[in-house]
Amino acid sequence: MPPLKSLQHQFPSIDSNLLHFCASHGIFSVEDFLVHDLYMLVALAERQTSSKGLKEGIAQVLTFLNNQHFPWMNGVELLESTQHNKHFLLTGFDGIDTLLCGGLCEGNLTELAGPSSSGKTQFCLHAAAHVAYTYMCSVLYLDTSNSFSSKRISYRVNRLLASPNKGEKGRSLEGIMSSILSHSVFDIFSMFETLHQLELSLSSQAEIQNSKLRLLIVDSISSLITPILGGKGPQGHSLMLNVGFILKKLAIDYNLAVLVTNHTVVGEGGNSKPALGESWKSVPHTRLLLSRDQMSNICNMSILKHTSMACGQTASFRLDG
Repeated sequence: MPPLKSLQHQFPSIDSNLLHFCASHGIFSVEDFLVHDLYMLVALAERQTSSKGLKEGIAQVLTFLNNQHFPWMNGVELLESTQHNKHFLLTGFDGIDTLLCGGLCEGNLTELAGPSSSGKTQFCLHAAAHVAYTYMCSVLYLDTSNSFSSKRISYRVNRLLASPNKGEKGRSLEGIMSSILSHSVFDIFSMFETLHQLELSLSSQAEIQNSKLRLLIVDSISSLITPILGGKGPQGHSLMLNVGFILKKLAIDYNLAVLVTNHTVVGEGGNSKPALGESWKSVPHTRLLLSRDQMSNICNMSILKHTSMACGQTASFRLDG
């Protein structure tokens, strides 16, 4: 999300006086505003000689935040949107692509949840390599926990290049690897800044590595969000929902397939369920649960939520490398 200064042209009450007041309390961006105690901020504003203008500015920042949602759509518009975004990116796992009716849906946010060592990162790396190879496009991999492995990526790309279509359309290891971009993001505010810069790049028609971006991976979203959910205030949940909103907005506005990973927690009856709570549950368009037999390396993926399929359907695949 943007710095407060960038809102000046849109909201006249967000002027230099408000910016100076906010800066004196360590508030420079919308993210800083979200995590600040709003009631305390208003109380501090009331002590200033220009309290009326400051409170109007604070109200306009809140107006900006409240406008960060998708407009209501009627049934015809929803159908047109669904039909427009019915393009899928094959992951390279045949059983999973069949389960998902074609793979990762462009225009949608897909969540892959699973316990530690269940194969979430390996699935993401495999999908990144397969999408970059198959569609000759760019993939952006946002790494939040040092999970990205160029060695694993190159191994998978080399296996694809060794297929019967080797050399087709001038594909090479160097060319495919250069189209898979990895960026480390270790806190929620860096994530906001990274997504903001990505949106600026996409909106200005800038191309990434001279190729169209079609897949955005965040591995893992829970590593960023879990640390901010503690405490009694609502700020952590606000930040979490805003990250989800931005990811969905990027998916829809630029027809990207967005894939995020999430860890699991033990729910009722001892069954695993995705973490991040009920508030996050409604954010992804599709939710998948991954489990793995460590002895056989066989993974099972089941549908927890899907826009057009019943929950509970499963498929299996084997991890290699």
